[in-house]
Amino acid sequence: MKRTASATWTGDLKQGKGTVSTQSTVLKDTAYSFSTRFENGIGTNPEELIAAAHAGCFTMAFSAFLGRAGFTPEKLSTQATLTMEQVGEGWTITTILLEVVGKVPGIEQPMFEEIAGNAKENCPVSKVLNATITLGARLEK
Repeated sequence: MKRTASATWTGDLKQGKGTVSTQSTVLKDTAYSFSTRFENGIGTNPEELIAAAHAGCFTMAFSAFLGRAGFTPEKLSTQATLTMEQVGEGWTITTILLEVVGKVPGIEQPMFEEIAGNAKENCPVSKVLNATITLGARLEK
């Protein structure tokens, strides 16, 4: 399986601007710039796209692992909080906090946490990231 995305950029770093697009066209010429990345400008940025990808990947993996253990989630909601810091001369994604809340009939909190941890370690996006990944998992009753 292969997926593609593309980006274009015009101008210098601070005054320039760019767009990103995905093969599915869910993102099509979506704006990004210095201000959307390092300030609060309107548009997207690579780090929020990584956080979205990680939240989506983890949540699907968690659903799959729950299913293998005999549980069917009614709902799983994950927020990924990515931290990027200046390290030495450059910027580095240092941590990602995954916080999942789930409604899963028949499961107890310890098993929910164990399966969530397995999903965190084994989702493909977690495996590709060189950041510290932490997890909070809360079961709704």
